[in-house]
Amino acid sequence: MTEHFSKTYTSPEDLVKLLMSRGLQVSNEAKAAAYLRNIGYFRLSAYFYPFLKKPKNLHQYKKRSSFNKVLKLYRFDRKLRLMMFNEIEKIEVAVRSTMVNIVCAETNDPFWMTNARYFASSSEYRETIKLIKKEYDRSREDFIKHFKQKYSEPYPPAWELVEILPLGVITRIYGNIRDFRIQKMIAKRFYLNIPVFESWMTILTLTRNSCCHHARVWNREYTIKALRMKKMQRPWINNNIGQNRVFYNLTIIKYFLDIISPSNHLKQNLLELFKKYPSADKKAMGFPGEWGNEPLWK
Repeated sequence: MTEHFSKTYTSPEDLVKLLMSRGLQVSNEAKAAAYLRNIGYFRLSAYFYPFLKKPKNLHQYKKRSSFNKVLKLYRFDRKLRLMMFNEIEKIEVAVRSTMVNIVCAETNDPFWMTNARYFASSSEYRETIKLIKKEYDRSREDFIKHFKQKYSEPYPPAWELVEILPLGVITRIYGNIRDFRIQKMIAKRFYLNIPVFESWMTILTLTRNSCCHHARVWNREYTIKALRMKKMQRPWINNNIGQNRVFYNLTIIKYFLDIISPSNHLKQNLLELFKKYPSADKKAMGFPGEWGNEPLWK
């Protein structure tokens, strides 16, 4: 049974007083109110939560909990998110290029991406074309404007079109390719089988979207489980490690990076971030105790 929403608006200044009444230390009330005004109490609320005593619903803070500690956790999450987004971009570019190169070479058709004959499900193809059309119609890229002005084809070749499509649409296109052999060639470029490659691309898409929309990542619980290969061809982690925290997403990112950019510094960057923010709870992120000794992370 639902109930009527009865909460009313509270000003940043009054929210600071409320937090202090609950035991949170605030060294500068005006500054704290300014942060709440610019960031938003609702966005920051997830970072207040770890500092609450149990039971959490009493909204009382642990001893020595402070607004500054909450801000540090918020900044840590922001830097982690930016780091992940930056690395996923490299993977995204590599996957786009791999797909275009392999499918164009195998079909000898630059327009394969918008040709129904290359896809298994006609209904899935129709839905994908709608998404492609939406991106194509609203694109302001110079190369798209040039194509529209000069050529009569309804859509540009795959190597142009792929540059304006979201990663989720790219993954969707991959999953519907009719030729199993071509799908296998793309996945094999990353030493994976077809189901695992598609699953991991879905995980990366969701992670990218979280980063892009400034959503919390450090202690988020992920519900979608990634598929696993029985026997990995490249270094991986202990399969007993849980999948529902950001460590697993970082591991997938590291896996791809080690293939496309073997000299990447993801591990070093993480270690430096943890050193700068020692209070960030690694367990909340799913990091096992000896994570640096896992084969992938060595």
